[in-house]
Amino acid sequence: MENQVKRVRRRPKQSAASLWQRLKASPIAYHAVLICAVLIVIILLSSILMNIITRHGTHREVPNFTGIKITQAQQMAQESKLEIIINDSLFVPAYEGGIVLDQLPKGGVEVKAGRKVYVTINSFREKMVKVPYVAGRSLRQAKNMLEVAGLGIEKLIYEEDIATNYVLGEYVGTKQIKAESNVEIEMGSGVILKVGVQPEKRTTIVPKAIGQSLQAAKSRLWEQGLNIGKINFDEGIDLLNQKNARVYRQSLAHNSTTALGTYVELWLTLDETQVEKSSVASDKVARDLEEERLKAEEAERDSLEQAESHAAEQAEKALQQSSEQATNVVETEEDEFFQ
Repeated sequence: MENQVKRVRRRPKQSAASLWQRLKASPIAYHAVLICAVLIVIILLSSILMNIITRHGTHREVPNFTGIKITQAQQMAQESKLEIIINDSLFVPAYEGGIVLDQLPKGGVEVKAGRKVYVTINSFREKMVKVPYVAGRSLRQAKNMLEVAGLGIEKLIYEEDIATNYVLGEYVGTKQIKAESNVEIEMGSGVILKVGVQPEKRTTIVPKAIGQSLQAAKSRLWEQGLNIGKINFDEGIDLLNQKNARVYRQSLAHNSTTALGTYVELWLTLDETQVEKSSVASDKVARDLEEERLKAEEAERDSLEQAESHAAEQAEKALQQSSEQATNVVETEEDEFFQ
């Protein structure tokens, strides 16, 4: 009886050993189980490794650095295991130098430890740049040189000359800039350019400013010989988000004809829908103006052709009459001679 009980108790062990032996005896089943076991180990190890790499559970809230000194912001960032990177600076007279004006990510956002926070700080003074000498160049070349230097055009003054849109003189206030001048002004300032124009070439075509940033719109207008008038900003636009604002209205329609040196007023908004709507309307007006201009040019060509044709007819008639008169004179002289 005891031997029977022992045999019964040994059965599970024999059964497990037998199962393992049978499993090993079948290569397909054995390798399938082995592969599953390896995959489970890999998944477990990957999960542990990912938690270590991504610092799972180490999220923290980004402090609000705006309005405080950069030194204080860096100290706060260090305490929160974050890193501050200064990626831009502006000069806003209303704020003290070194104050954080903007940050990305914004304060209150949850990030992982070690994350970089990019900030814009207020400069202690506006950067000074040397005014390049641009007299004697085309307006387009002069504009490009000024923009590369971080400057713009304060005013375009047109004077009668044999060359249209060539810079005759360059001024900062009342001081004329010469080739040997070494004048520095604040970045973003403008210079006055005196530009030549032939009397018969005093008009220009207004470019499309709608949809452009303020700087891009200014550049387009200057290139066409136009001055920048009043700039109007919608509510909510400030020095920090101004670069994101776009022109949605201009005082002179795109593709219209106007005199060189005319002032163009601009309106800017942060509302992309408004910009898109205005852009579509502007394109329609531009097409209508283009059609009108082509019709006017065609009518002018027809008028000139008619005038030339009429002049040719008159000239031919005058020549014929002159020829007839000359013939009559010769005949009269011959008659008198023979008499």
